[in-house]
Amino acid sequence: MPLIVTPGQFTQRAEFYHQLAQLTSAGIGLPRALEQLQRHPPARSFRGPIQRLLQRINAGTTFTESLQLPGGWLPAFDIALLDAGERSGRLDACFKLLADYYNDRARITRQMIADLAYPVGLLHMAIFIFPFAKFFMSGNLFAYLAQTFGVLIPLYVIVVAMIYAGQSKHGEHWRAWVEAILHPIPMLGTGRHYLALSRLAAALEALINAGVTIIEAWELAATASGSPALRRAVHAWKPQLLAGETPAEVIRASPRFPEMFANLYSSGEISGKLDETLRQLRRIYQEDGTRKLHAVAQWVPRFIYLAVALMIAHRVVQFWAGYFKQVQDAGGF
Repeated sequence: MPLIVTPGQFTQRAEFYHQLAQLTSAGIGLPRALEQLQRHPPARSFRGPIQRLLQRINAGTTFTESLQLPGGWLPAFDIALLDAGERSGRLDACFKLLADYYNDRARITRQMIADLAYPVGLLHMAIFIFPFAKFFMSGNLFAYLAQTFGVLIPLYVIVVAMIYAGQSKHGEHWRAWVEAILHPIPMLGTGRHYLALSRLAAALEALINAGVTIIEAWELAATASGSPALRRAVHAWKPQLLAGETPAEVIRASPRFPEMFANLYSSGEISGKLDETLRQLRRIYQEDGTRKLHAVAQWVPRFIYLAVALMIAHRVVQFWAGYFKQVQDAGGF
């Protein structure tokens, strides 16, 4: 797995799941679908992992077990959701959900990169231009490089570290740490949480329809949500559920679930139409979470542009203030 996943790689992952969703929903078995993908993969880098996956399945392991063996190339979040899909017999729906998820990640990432291009270019121009006057006067190349690359290299390291930390390929402890940091951030934390609730609702609906017991279905769906906080909260319910409380009751008492989610789930539980309610919850939180993340992708570059503009204005004012001070000290006024 690469150090940093690019928008193009998100698109390739989305195409992989999209093709699997199309083939399996058409009634083609998973091994045949994977063989078809091995012949015509989204990218050449997929051929090796698909071949290993096929070998493991043909040796008698399940799809999810094959993905969990050493050498797997899918994030833990994907594997958890596919596990729920395999248990419920709804792999095609999970493939489609993952295809939509990675398509949306690719779109948001491309939008942010495009919007960041101008402020980032402006920042580089400012960093290289402002020390140039001093370099022109002194001819000290080492000092000029220290004032330019000495600023840029730490910035590059910070940006790469942030991108790496935010990707879904890490283990649960790492993802829990990132989730705890991002959760208080307006729009971003809420958007990520809503998408996790959407994935939980989708997995839960598939598992319940497949006849999985409600306690096991909730635990599997919480793992498939990709949110360590949701998984911990749901796994802590088990004693209460075994004691006779309903999921609707424990959801109402949990701060991890919004009031609307609790109310709709309770209505579905009482009416006996829980599957319809969960489909509605998946759609509501998918749309709401996606909208919030798109807003973040639009506004982050604007804030960066404003910060760069203010920095340049400060440096310009500083330059002219220093110039006029030199003139005054020389007796020019």
